[in-house]
Amino acid sequence: MQSVQIGTATLELVEGDITRQDTEAIVNAANTSLLGGSGVDGAVHRAGGPQILEECRKIGGCPTGEARISGGGRLAARWVIHTVGPIYRDGKHGEAELLAGAYRNSLRLAGEREIGSVAFPSISTGAYGYPVAEAARIALTTVITFLKTHPEIALVRFVLFGPAALRTYEAALGELSPAGSDPATG
Repeated sequence: MQSVQIGTATLELVEGDITRQDTEAIVNAANTSLLGGSGVDGAVHRAGGPQILEECRKIGGCPTGEARISGGGRLAARWVIHTVGPIYRDGKHGEAELLAGAYRNSLRLAGEREIGSVAFPSISTGAYGYPVAEAARIALTTVITFLKTHPEIALVRFVLFGPAALRTYEAALGELSPAGSDPATG
């Protein structure tokens, strides 16, 4: 696990299962229907149970780059923030802005609900094909920028699937906060 301070918040990178996190909220990398799917989305719906699907049916979908919230069902997390990342085409169709929006809008929703700890997966890097190194830089830059001005969020944890994804995020964080500097000020 790697951990850095961003203002008053802690940013963590861990390898693990997003559905087993004890943060107040976990983020689901959902599709626009919010009705379940593969990857993280399928895992969240399976682990959380039918209550999440019922709430998502009432929400009625979510546009790419935005976020919606439901209860956590059977998960340890009380809340699930559903966000839709972009399908990667070639990086020239607004994908970076949409991906940043997915992270920013998830954090904004958490702040509005007074949720102090959030766990994110690596959004759009599975079935949606976003290159992990580029997605990691966008995710970390967006989260760091948000945390600098939003002290209501005390912990953001990136829960990465497999050692390769963890190493990629660690390298990106290292580029954004060279040894000895504080990403909160630098």
